[in-house]
Amino acid sequence: MNYTRKLKLSKKMFQSKNIYHYLLLASQLICSSAVPLSVDKTKMKPPEEKPSDTGLHYDRYLREVIDFLEKDPHFKEKLHNTDIEDIKQGKLAKELDFVSHHVRTKLDELKRQEVSRLRVLIRAKQEIDGANGKVVDHQAMLRQFQYLNHRNPHTFEVEDLDRLIQSATNDLENYDQRRHEEFKRYEMMKEHERREMLKTLDEERRRREEEHYEEMKKKHADHPKINHPGSQDQFKEVWEEADGLDPEDFDPKTFFSLHDTNGDGFLDEQELEALFTKELEKIYDPSNVEDDMVEMEEERLRMREHVMNEVDANKDRLVSREEFMVATRKKEFLEPDSWETLEQNQAFTEEELNSN
Repeated sequence: MNYTRKLKLSKKMFQSKNIYHYLLLASQLICSSAVPLSVDKTKMKPPEEKPSDTGLHYDRYLREVIDFLEKDPHFKEKLHNTDIEDIKQGKLAKELDFVSHHVRTKLDELKRQEVSRLRVLIRAKQEIDGANGKVVDHQAMLRQFQYLNHRNPHTFEVEDLDRLIQSATNDLENYDQRRHEEFKRYEMMKEHERREMLKTLDEERRRREEEHYEEMKKKHADHPKINHPGSQDQFKEVWEEADGLDPEDFDPKTFFSLHDTNGDGFLDEQELEALFTKELEKIYDPSNVEDDMVEMEEERLRMREHVMNEVDANKDRLVSREEFMVATRKKEFLEPDSWETLEQNQAFTEEELNSN
């Protein structure tokens, strides 16, 4: 899977206020355009819900387990009323003992199917590695089973639900770090290929190529000032240019309502990322050869990550109306520092490049 594909897949992440969607990642993909003030949201047709994919190899199993648990009234109530920390500590998993016999029977069936699927995949990988003369890493293969108790392949127990929750939660918490590493590898490969190409040229052609490279870098860096993501200046620009409103009339409460496009009282990650489009258009143009669209997506995600770190007080990867209003009273919102873009923050060091 190439890096651009991974970015598109990874952006569909953890967008709902309850733990069901926090684990399942099955929230709707939200239209990023703002709703004009003249439009009555209550009369609009709700956006069609589309399942998103976690990118986990056990995505379907995770989805089916949570869907069936939701069919049990007792578990559904606990699922929607238990906070994230209690779920991480395994308190929710213990409620499995109280679900109906029908649901438990179905979970047993799902687990048997999943164990069978995983064994087939591992057996196929062993055969391929063996045919290619590779040493089989048995410990790595066992790690593929971490989200379920494979020593008991027949019944779905409390330990299975606890493992599934812990695995999904860990994948969420490690997402941003994995993204940074993927982008760093992409940038290093691009620079490595450029330097290898230079080695094939004679002195004059190498000189011209280097001059062209520096010219393109300078051209890319020649753009208007970038507003600090999540600042009053940045939001006022969206208010004026995207929403068509007078910047003198900027109102944080109205701004939040305009960009809470599904009207659930939260700004999720994709709703936040949509707010940075105007800033990104100052730096990147798909028609310019000097502008890398993979870098544009990394810049967008950097902006989202920064705003989440600043505003998302309870770390549920959502910005509530209350969190948003608190942030608009802070100095960082009213008098922000300048924002350093990717060209000012090289993703790798020379030492890292030379070691690969």
